[in-house]
Amino acid sequence: MEKLTRREMFKYGLGFLSSLSLADLFAAEHEFTAEKGLVQRREAMYYEALDRKAVRCTLCPKSCWVGNHGRGYCEVRENVDGIYYTLVFGNPCAVHIDPIEKKPLFHFLPSTGALSLATAGCNIECKYCQNWHISQVTPEDTYNYDLPPRSVAELAEKEECASIAYTYTEPMVFYEYVLETSKLARKKGIRNVLVTNGFINPEPLEELCDYTDAANVDLKGFTEDFYNSMCAATLKDVLRSLKIYRERGVHLEITNLLIPKKNDDMQLIREMCTWIRNELGEGIPLHFSRFYPMYKLRNLHLTPVETLESARDVALETGLRYVYIGNVPGHSGENTYCPSCGSLAVGRTGFLVYECNLNHGRCTSCNHPIPGVWE
Repeated sequence: MEKLTRREMFKYGLGFLSSLSLADLFAAEHEFTAEKGLVQRREAMYYEALDRKAVRCTLCPKSCWVGNHGRGYCEVRENVDGIYYTLVFGNPCAVHIDPIEKKPLFHFLPSTGALSLATAGCNIECKYCQNWHISQVTPEDTYNYDLPPRSVAELAEKEECASIAYTYTEPMVFYEYVLETSKLARKKGIRNVLVTNGFINPEPLEELCDYTDAANVDLKGFTEDFYNSMCAATLKDVLRSLKIYRERGVHLEITNLLIPKKNDDMQLIREMCTWIRNELGEGIPLHFSRFYPMYKLRNLHLTPVETLESARDVALETGLRYVYIGNVPGHSGENTYCPSCGSLAVGRTGFLVYECNLNHGRCTSCNHPIPGVWE
C-alpha cells in the first residue's frame, strides 16, 4: 500500500488518527513535551471588581463571587488581589487530530481533519462525563503543553487541518485562549469549531460568534430538574445560547445523549424536538447518542438501541429532517438521507464517510439542497 497523506487518511477513513496525541504526531519534528501542572496566567475577560479585592465572574451564568486568592467554580480562574486570571491560556492538556465527524458534525466539511484541543476544567459537572479526568480537575492536576495561540494556528496549517476544534472539556472555561486562537486561525482560512455545553452568558458568546464557524451544542435534557440534578446547570441558559448561535449564522448541530431512565422519556423528547423545530428550524441536525456508563453513573446500563431508534422516529415525526444515531457504528441512523427523494446523500460508518452523493450541497438524485457547509 502506498503511503497516504494525513488528508487522504481522513478521506479514506483510517481511524487511528482520531486518537493520536500531539507527542505521537510531532515528537520527531518538534520538542513538545507535556509538563505536570504547567500553568500560564493571563488576565481574564468578563469579570467585574468588587469591594475588598473580590471579583464577580460574568463569563457564564454561575456568576461566581470570588474572594481574594479564591477560584471560580471551574477551578481555572483565580482572583489575585482583585485581578481575575485565567490559568489555562496556552497550556492545553489534550491535543489531537480528529475526523470532524467525531465532534459530531455531519453537515460540516465532511472527511476533513480537525486539530482538537482542550484544557483542564469545566463550568458544570455532568455525573456521566466521559472526560471527567480532565474536566473535573485543576490545571495543576494535568499534564499540559506549552502551546500558545499562534502555535496552534500554525500547527493546524502545517497538518492541513480544515478546522480547529475546541472540545473534550468545556471551551468556555478557556475562553480567552479560544478567542485569540480563533482570530489567528480565521486569518489563515482555517475554520473554528466549538463542542460545547452552551452554558455561557450572551455577551461573551456574541463576541466569540464573530470567529466561530460551527458549533455542536450538547443539549443534555429538556427539564430544569435534569440540568440541576445531573449537571449543576440550567436549561434556560443553554436554550438561549442555541438561539444566539442560530441568529448569528453559526453552523449549528445538537447532540442529546440518552441516559436510561434519566432523560429518555419520549414525551419530553417530543417536546425538545418541537422546540428545536419551532425555534431553530427543521434543518438543524440532531444527534441522539448512546450512553456508556461513566464517572458517577457506572451503575447504569448502555442505552438500548431501540430507545435511540424510537427517539429518532419521534424527532422525524415532529418535522426535523436530519436526525442521527450516535455511538452505534454501522447503524443506518448514521447516514444522511435526502428529505425530498429519500435517497442516500451521505453514507457513514463510525467516523468514515464511504459515500457522498452531493453536488455543491445538493442531492445528486433530485437537486434538493441539504443544509450545511460542504466545501
